[in-house]
Amino acid sequence: MSNIILIIYCGLITFLTRFSMIALLKKEMFNDKTRMVLSYVPSAIFPAIIFPAIFLDSSGSILMNDNPKILASIVAMVIGILSRNILATIFSGLFSYWIIIFIF
Repeated sequence: MSNIILIIYCGLITFLTRFSMIALLKKEMFNDKTRMVLSYVPSAIFPAIIFPAIFLDSSGSILMNDNPKILASIVAMVIGILSRNILATIFSGLFSYWIIIFIF
């Protein structure tokens, strides 16, 4: 029982610390230049999240040869650029990855 309470407590603390930044900060607090700079943060963070999932194996080594994730990510990028639709990008990447690993 104490483990469940601890998990709930940790979840609440994590949620409140992250939500407080969203709820308490007002957009009017920042000038236009700061808002412009902060608008690039998601674009800067996204490659740091995606790179390890595509190029690193389970041991942390770079896997470039015979890596189906690279081809699937290229397909997803092309679909994303052409369609400008996040769902189409995700599903095309997943679908092309599944075709590559199960058929070829």
